[in-house]
Amino acid sequence: MHGVNAVYKTYPFDFNPVAGSSNSLTPSDAAEMASLGFDVVRLGIVWEGLEPGSTEDYAEPATAADDNSKAICTEGLVNGAGTAGPGGSDSQYNQSTLQAYVTAVRATVDLLASYGIYSLVDMHQDVYNAHFAGEGAPDWAVCTNGLPPTNTGNWSANYFTPAVGVAFDHFWDNDVVGGLQQNYDAVWHQVASALAGDPGVVGYDVFNEPFSSEIGTVAGNAAFDAKLECFYTGTSTPGEQAQTHAPLLCPPTDPAVGAIPSIESGDPNHLVFYEPDVGNDFGDANYIGPMPYPNLVLGFHDYCLASAGQAYFDFYGSPACSGPEQTVMQQESAARASAATRYQPGGPAWFMSEFGAGEDTTDLTRVAGLANANLLGWTYWQWKQYEDPTGGSTEALLRSDGSVDPVKAAVIVQPYAQAVAGTPTSMSYDPSTHHYSLTFIPDPTVAAPTVVFVPVNSFYDVYRSGYCATVSGGTSTTAGDKVLIAADPTARAVTVTITPGTCLG
Repeated sequence: MHGVNAVYKTYPFDFNPVAGSSNSLTPSDAAEMASLGFDVVRLGIVWEGLEPGSTEDYAEPATAADDNSKAICTEGLVNGAGTAGPGGSDSQYNQSTLQAYVTAVRATVDLLASYGIYSLVDMHQDVYNAHFAGEGAPDWAVCTNGLPPTNTGNWSANYFTPAVGVAFDHFWDNDVVGGLQQNYDAVWHQVASALAGDPGVVGYDVFNEPFSSEIGTVAGNAAFDAKLECFYTGTSTPGEQAQTHAPLLCPPTDPAVGAIPSIESGDPNHLVFYEPDVGNDFGDANYIGPMPYPNLVLGFHDYCLASAGQAYFDFYGSPACSGPEQTVMQQESAARASAATRYQPGGPAWFMSEFGAGEDTTDLTRVAGLANANLLGWTYWQWKQYEDPTGGSTEALLRSDGSVDPVKAAVIVQPYAQAVAGTPTSMSYDPSTHHYSLTFIPDPTVAAPTVVFVPVNSFYDVYRSGYCATVSGGTSTTAGDKVLIAADPTARAVTVTITPGTCLG
């Protein structure tokens, strides 16, 4: 799959199908996405919107006075025994509020699906909460031991301020009576249950870019990843350590049923995308081990910190980025293999759910090329600017005037295999020459054709004088912006090439 992110991070935390609003995602948007060959959107939802709590007032500015409720943040086990009601701290959960939010999300999912685009529903956060110049957790779930928020003026630097570290630590340790993880897991269960029957959903992204104050050293990353894995699994069916495959010992304060089984109990059919800690976005090792559940996908991001002093997501074509971005791919490939279980003997699938976030074509070309070399799907960050408080200033693919940015599109809008009747072995695309190549081992039991998208109907013409699709080991036909390939009955391998110009002979 190729696609884009669409995340609206402030109230109302969802999308409006009417053009002209700051949170618009319209039929025109969906049609434009489809014309670019995009078949998936990583669609953001926000915990604060799902479970704002009984005291939230969006008409008033967020203040630290809303944090550190004694009823929530007093340290101790939930309900004195490590269990919780439907929403952890029952006073914060409201079924009608959650259902109204999910109804809005489903409307966007169905709109996208009507244009052939799947939704990867992503519970998004950055810097935990709005008081830290971020988004994600509701105010009642902010427990900082009384430390006030510090705003450095750079949202990404706020991660390393004391109050943010304490707030995250209380979430991962799950050591307050309000039951932060119990609330989070219960909300996910409700969302998955509501969307379980929607064919437009491809899966759920459990937690965006998990952060902890422990991140920064190898030992710290490994220690936090153990906590993160326990958050995913819960104490009743814990996973294994990544390197030793010994059973993971989870803190007794964690819920018995973690986030992944909470989702899968609500929706056993769609995929569940789990992310490693945020340090992996920049090349740190992934210590998330095998987890005993089906339908898992390792979702990860690939970014570079060589940002010349700008916000972390305003990138430049620094040659220093080449090594780290390739390292990210290598680290996640290794982590995927080491996470094999009886449910997924070859390891979980993998997917690059964020990259880009800028206008530098050197960086975009490099990461998209790495994805092709690894036969990897992706979603670019992001479709529109959406008043993003925690992103880059040049991240949007769709400009403010409603037109697609031609510089970025010339790199990331490309031919790619949307479905393969067999096992793909290689795929490449050169945006400077527009030469595309796909090789796969055909499966004779698959009757459907291999499908390669070719960008001929988009706002700019990649193949102005037409294109030639050549097939070795099979035959091809053209259907609009698709090339359909049928393998020869005796072919052991099929190679598809697409080049500009018309075929000779």
